[in-house]
Amino acid sequence: MSLAIQLLGRPRVVQESGDSYQFRSRKSWALLAYLILSERPPTRSQLASLLFAEADDPARALRWSLSEVRRGLGDDGGTVDGDPVDLQLPADAVVDVDVVVHGTWVAAVQLAGLGEQLLDGMTVRGGSAFETWLLSQQRHLAAASEAILHEAAVGSMSHGALDQAIGYAVRAAALSPLDENHQALLIRLYRLTGDTVAAASQYDRCVETFAQELGVEPGPAIEAALRETPYEFDEADDDAAVEAIVEAGSAAVAAGAIAAGVHTLRTATRLADRAKSVELRVSSRLVLAEALIHSLRGLDEEGLAALYEADEIAAAHDVPAAVAQARAELGYVDFLRARYDRAELWLTEALRLAEASPSIVAKATTYLGSVESDRANYPLALSLLEDAIDLSRTADEPRRGAYAQAMIGRIHLLRGNPDLAAQQLDASIALVERDHWLAFLPWPQAMRGQVELLRGNVAGATELLQQAFARACQLGDPCWEGMSARGLALVAEASGDTDRAFEVLADARARTNRLADPYVWLDAYILDA
Repeated sequence: MSLAIQLLGRPRVVQESGDSYQFRSRKSWALLAYLILSERPPTRSQLASLLFAEADDPARALRWSLSEVRRGLGDDGGTVDGDPVDLQLPADAVVDVDVVVHGTWVAAVQLAGLGEQLLDGMTVRGGSAFETWLLSQQRHLAAASEAILHEAAVGSMSHGALDQAIGYAVRAAALSPLDENHQALLIRLYRLTGDTVAAASQYDRCVETFAQELGVEPGPAIEAALRETPYEFDEADDDAAVEAIVEAGSAAVAAGAIAAGVHTLRTATRLADRAKSVELRVSSRLVLAEALIHSLRGLDEEGLAALYEADEIAAAHDVPAAVAQARAELGYVDFLRARYDRAELWLTEALRLAEASPSIVAKATTYLGSVESDRANYPLALSLLEDAIDLSRTADEPRRGAYAQAMIGRIHLLRGNPDLAAQQLDASIALVERDHWLAFLPWPQAMRGQVELLRGNVAGATELLQQAFARACQLGDPCWEGMSARGLALVAEASGDTDRAFEVLADARARTNRLADPYVWLDAYILDA
């Protein structure tokens, strides 16, 4: 390591010699942070205006701070020069903010400033524009730190380091005490260690906090965590018996008996561990995780735990396809939670490991395209999603193709292209109906209704959105309910009933967020309306 840069908490730069350099000016730290975190090199005039607008000679003040940054980097610590100003660091340099956003949790938890604010306590005089930028970055990195701690807790739990996992879970819950997933994970960990007193105490504090701050009771994820039992082995006759139980659980989920199927799959994972079959230990966890995440909503935390365990077991026994499948699903969960940097990391890893599996490549590509769509990086999103449609055909997975086409339709809807949107959404609906995937139908149908509203066809929009909403309510899916209710609110507004529109929007948001694992982008979409 030639250089270490710490920007979280109290900033410092440690050179290869071990010397710690302290800048003489807060604006030099601000400049270094801006150069590291900017998406593209800024021009000198931009930097002078951002940080030194009130100086007698802004350009000269910038040159002085740039020279101090160079001194801080040292002779072998990189370069900073040009216009735009380009910062180049050595390949082995360690920058804490980069590790938090793009690194593994194993590396990130070693950082001294993990969980602390970016440039903590620093105020830049006369830099209101910089303060606005800094606040945005502080929030982004706080969310990234929180995600890393949560990931570390689940990852530690997956290989049995429960005390270590509790430490990380406590830190995550302290950063965001109103996050139901953090609370559920901490309670579950206490129960797994057999500390029922600590679990009950944490549950009581959670109930009190949620009542005082939100006026609600804890959701099913927290209630399920309180019922968690310490791990125990069960007896199993042989691998064939375990495989039959996994198949029975999968069949029950596919038939709509989700709770019963999940119960069977939980049993199968314990039996697979007893039978000591690597293939069954991994496959039972993957099937259980997908059922929890995609079917039995509100229990993503338990699904995440199963995915991490599957990833650990598969990686330890060199089963790359299974690792890829687990990481694709981990990326999907982070996508739902708007942790897009983490989602991109998992999905890119899944693609790297899944070259021989068209099915997993199609899944990871679809999710990665959806991530870029949420980020409004539409050209890349379209390219990925179009590839996903082709890959889905190769893998003979029409449902994957229907999902990708619906997301392409959403892009065209958001860009105000109703004809292109209708074309893609109609194709998605046709695939869904042909494959009898009625559990997904409300999503493209709700957007198809919004297309008609964009065209000015209020009657047509009303009919489609009412159908989507009725189906979503029958399925009990919070995302589909929220999306179709949002559309109905816009129908009310287009009909001149603005008061009703606001009532329906409030209801749409409540529906979307009623479980601990909502689709965060959709919440923002409703707020936008």
